[in-house]
Amino acid sequence: MPRGRVPQLVLVLSDLERTELGRITRSPSLPAGLVRRAEIILRSAAGATHRAIAAAVGVSLPLVAYWRRRFHEHRLTGLYDAPRMGRPRTHDDDQVAQLLRTVLRTRPPDATQWTVRRVAAQTRISKSTVQRYFALFGVQPHRAKSFKLSTDPFFVEKVRDIVGLYLNPPDKALVLCVDEKSQIQALERTQPLLPLGLGYVEGVTHDYTRHGTTTLFAALEPGSGEILAQCRRRHRHQEFLTFLRHIDTNVPARLDVHLVLDNYGTHKHPTVRAWLARHPRYHVHFTPTYASWLNQVERWFGLITQRAIRRGSFRTVRELVQRIDTFVRRYNRTATPFSWTATADSILAKVSRIAQAINGTRH
Repeated sequence: MPRGRVPQLVLVLSDLERTELGRITRSPSLPAGLVRRAEIILRSAAGATHRAIAAAVGVSLPLVAYWRRRFHEHRLTGLYDAPRMGRPRTHDDDQVAQLLRTVLRTRPPDATQWTVRRVAAQTRISKSTVQRYFALFGVQPHRAKSFKLSTDPFFVEKVRDIVGLYLNPPDKALVLCVDEKSQIQALERTQPLLPLGLGYVEGVTHDYTRHGTTTLFAALEPGSGEILAQCRRRHRHQEFLTFLRHIDTNVPARLDVHLVLDNYGTHKHPTVRAWLARHPRYHVHFTPTYASWLNQVERWFGLITQRAIRRGSFRTVRELVQRIDTFVRRYNRTATPFSWTATADSILAKVSRIAQAINGTRH
């Protein structure tokens, strides 16, 4: 050995260390620096020289020697950055807890929710710091979401029934989620749309001229995602019965039909009940009260509203109906089912948590 040359450390890896280092080098999400360090150690254990490792990994010779020494002394934990000194915290845990209690348990005397500036004034913490704590703990006092708990005495039974149709549909039968979207307005914008461009969004006038309405009856087949739809001028049991006959014409006679419906009066009209009684292959499953979200066709109504209706401009009802028909026809060409993963137990557990939260606010 030449005089003055420091002998190279010999790194011997255990099976566990070799497996963990390999996992780190293959990870697409870990920090790039950590991946490079793991690659340095693996190449070193394979007998590569400092110079060869530096050239292959793209680092300097001193850095290779540094991480080899760190690994030799601390093993796998030596590859991770040690904690660094920083500026001491301005606010201790008690102050942060007091801020959260203020936002979560109280309301301003003259408002319905806290704002960043009002919390800052109340707690004497800067608004930028309050904003950081809001982001850190996921506190969003400026937002609210709506909910409505079902009062149906058979809520549990109906949830299990309908979710069972989605997750385990019956053999030799077709499940259809049926509903109507009423009062779809044919709105004509008073001025032409401003087209979408680089740096600005599409412009739509806030005012419009009404040209009448239509009602969209739709049946969604959860297994395939395909839609059967009709537009009618009115929204009565007569129109609903006509749509049932339309379904009956388009569904093969050999199949039973399970209809998922909400509790709208049209669906329970005596004439409709009589028609269903005369067609025993139809089986009706009503969603619980205030739980129309169990009907998958409601999600499809959201899609057609967003993509074909809300930002449209229609000079006549006929033009609106043509737009709807075109959307349905093109949608069915590439239709895919919605991914329903919620089990009845998970839904009931969530409803139970909401009920407990409501009861907790009353005490």
